[in-house]
Order: sequence, then C-alpha cells, then structure tokens
Amino acid sequence: MSQAPAEVTARVARLFIYPVKSCAGVEVSEALLTETGFDLDRAWMAVDAEGDFVSQRQLPRMSLIHPQVKHSEVVLRAPGMLALHLRIDTVEEPATVRVWDDVVPAFDMGDLAAQWFSDFLGQKLRLVRFDPEHRRLSNMKWTQGVEAPNQFGDGFPLLVASEASLQELNRRLEAKGHAPVGIERFRPNIVLSGIEAHDEDRLGDIRIAASGGDVVLRPVKPCGRCPIPDIDPGTAQSSPEVGDTLRDYRRNEILGGAISFAMNAIAIEGIDRVVKTGQPVTSSWRFD
Repeated sequence: MSQAPAEVTARVARLFIYPVKSCAGVEVSEALLTETGFDLDRAWMAVDAEGDFVSQRQLPRMSLIHPQVKHSEVVLRAPGMLALHLRIDTVEEPATVRVWDDVVPAFDMGDLAAQWFSDFLGQKLRLVRFDPEHRRLSNMKWTQGVEAPNQFGDGFPLLVASEASLQELNRRLEAKGHAPVGIERFRPNIVLSGIEAHDEDRLGDIRIAASGGDVVLRPVKPCGRCPIPDIDPGTAQSSPEVGDTLRDYRRNEILGGAISFAMNAIAIEGIDRVVKTGQPVTSSWRFD
C-alpha cells in the first residue's frame, strides 16, 4: 500500500548551535543530532559567584561573544579581547551549578576562562561545562511522559522556527517604521522554509530526510519569549519594538497570555544522524 502524501512539506533552510548558553550562535550547514539536541549546543554556561547561570537578560553584552567551532576546540572572540580557546575534550574541576530550577553537576573550565568572562562582562564569573553523565530532563508535562534530556538549554533540546514567521514579524515592524530584524534574535536551532507564518505552531511530528535515515522531531511547547529578542545582537543595545510588536498578535493562551515565537521540540527518532540544510521535511497538522 502506498503511503499517503504528507500534508505539509518544507525544507531545512538554516541550522544553528549555541555552544555557550546566551552567547552568539554559530550558523552551520550540518549538525549531528544527539540525545540532548545538536552536538555541542548549550554545552557551556557562564555562572556567577553563587553558581547561578547568567544570560543576556542580565548581561546583554553576552550577545557580542562569538564562538567558532573547530575540529578539537571552540574559540570565543569578543570586542577588545584576545581569543579564548576551549578544548572540546578537556574539563577541569567538578562543580555544582543552577540553571533555572535545576541544580546540576558540571565541570569548571579553569581560571583563564573565568577571568576572560569576568573581564569582558564586568563581574566575577566562572565558565562551566555540562556533565554528560547527568540526565537533565525536559518538563514531562509538555513532553507527555517522553524522557527528553537537554544540557544547559532553557528547557528543551531544540527550537524550531520558520522563515515565514520572521518575515511576518518584519512586515509588521516595517509598517511601524522600525528596521527589520534577523532570526538570530530568536535563537532557533532549525529554521524551516516552505511553510506559512507560524505554521510551525501547528505541526505534528516533523520528519527530516537526514543523512543515514530520517530524523523525527516532536514540537511540544510554544516558546514563550523573554526580553532577549529586544537585544540587537550586533550592538548589545536593547529597545522594546520587537516585544511590543509581537504583543500585538502573538499572545498565546497556552502560555497564560505570554507572547510566543517558535516551537520547542524533542527528538523522537534519528539520534546520531546528521541534519543538513536543504534536506526535505514532511509533517502533518496537529489538532489539539
């Protein structure tokens, strides 16, 4: 029996990873899917003297820290700073840190990394690496009982957005006399082309024809937006027009009226497969 045609067809337009939580992303042409999301995504995190994570919410200059992934290291660059080299296969002392409500084991990356972050961001900080032996699970209320680990992400392994959703926001921004913005402000992992604005909100399982077999992702929760999209990633300056514009049309009752943009997703199938830009995507509409 032939398979029924997919209700929704799209393509992987862009891919991003964020090696250090809340620092700039790295656009890639392909990404290895692991149990916790894309390889090296949110593997490192800056913490304060109490071990609590910091982000652009408190320190918008984090947006000016740009990672580059090389074969055996991640290189961080920031204005006025020498490059900081982090070996991917090296950790230092064990540590215990907090990300939102989760207290998790980690590895301190040493005094040089701590001084680099402290100097650039203007307060005493340490840099830590997630302990891969620890399973920090996504909220199973939203995953409907599926165990979906993630590293230092806010709550879920992957974030899926679409080109059309950004185009609709920019249309509204320009109608108000504001400049258009880039998708980088919303920190997605996967950007889809070929669907209408905010169709990602209504998709069932997303099937990507990836290298070596399909990858299946399940959208589980709309992404409620904090003030980070108001921060210009090129200047670290914040202004309210993005959030104000989203408030006009993106209040989400599922989130108690908070604004949403993009969908948090978990991996259902295809661990250790490679997702590449240009790969075809199929899905069906979800009605719930």
